[in-house]
Amino acid sequence: MKIESVDVWLVEGIKYNWTLLRITTDTGHTGVGEATNWPGSPLVYHAVKHLGHHIIGLDPRRIDYIWTKLYRDFNWQGPTGTMMCAMSGIDMALLDLKAKLLDVPCYELLGGAFRTKILLYANYWFTIGGHNPEDYARQAKVVVDAGFTGLKFDPFAHTNYLFGDDLTSNLTLTPQQEGLAYDIVAAVRETVGDEAQLMIETHAFLSMPTAIRMAKKLEPLGITWYEEPAGPESPRILRYLNEQIPIPLCVGERHYARWDFRNLLGEYAVDYIMPDVTRCGGPNEMKRIATLAETSNVQVAPHNPNGPLSTLASAHVCAAIPNFFRQEFMFNDVSWRDKVIDHPLPIEDGYLVLSDRPGLGVDLVVDVMEQHPGILETKPGFYV
Repeated sequence: MKIESVDVWLVEGIKYNWTLLRITTDTGHTGVGEATNWPGSPLVYHAVKHLGHHIIGLDPRRIDYIWTKLYRDFNWQGPTGTMMCAMSGIDMALLDLKAKLLDVPCYELLGGAFRTKILLYANYWFTIGGHNPEDYARQAKVVVDAGFTGLKFDPFAHTNYLFGDDLTSNLTLTPQQEGLAYDIVAAVRETVGDEAQLMIETHAFLSMPTAIRMAKKLEPLGITWYEEPAGPESPRILRYLNEQIPIPLCVGERHYARWDFRNLLGEYAVDYIMPDVTRCGGPNEMKRIATLAETSNVQVAPHNPNGPLSTLASAHVCAAIPNFFRQEFMFNDVSWRDKVIDHPLPIEDGYLVLSDRPGLGVDLVVDVMEQHPGILETKPGFYV
């Protein structure tokens, strides 16, 4: 059996394009994967196509060999970023293909299931209305009424994720903005009650003094984690922040592969990690990262503001690790999310319930993907 082709599609999502792919063998077997990252989805698309050409003729069942070959062959491009996203999607598709060959769910090839009901937390639930306590509280009620017991949001008015285009370029907040952020979180807490978990996102868009000051203000509201109070460049800075901030820290969406996470965990810098299956190296690499985190007694909460294959692949890893916490889920999304796959995402009362279908449990629907091609020109609120 040999890899015969690697097909790639850019598909429009709610905030950015999904990069979806399918690997086909000379025997007609297929596996599907996702390599979504943003901004820069055209770069990821072409990286997947380029790395896809590099693996034509290889045996798709040699998943770890192919991962290592790509990592070493393309290391001169840098072992992170676009190249690793392409590798992540290929790893996912190869795992899906092999599991379908063996007629087992992906989690069986990842060590077997600890669980098949994957606890989710909601993100992107705050898209209707303004940046004020009343609209956040109203929308939070919709989330908990739908059965979700965890909500993540950025209360700091970071409505634009491009540097310098929103708020200030020195990453500070005015006293009014600090007060508004507190009032929004307080309103959400009052709405959802004491049992729901609140995760506060900063997008690494706060200066160090601002991040520390706001964490101390928000701590009495019972925050589960404080996300990315600094960028990924220095584990020592994150460790310093963790010592200063009275809320558990969560980072990892901008960390790549086991070596990046080894440095992070070796500094005892965080309390939760959030690897992204479309960035960190794919589901097999995420399983290795989770095992590494287990040695530091750190729980895993995968980052997942992506497409449906990312959601499923993350869930299969979550099924197979002992140190799972929660998985991110896009509460509001495009209407075709469940139509680009041949079975809808099985969401029930705040859980994703994995089926026992082979592989990821789905295949891509090409006609629907082609009806929603990726956007290639910048528009407000969308990150090409």
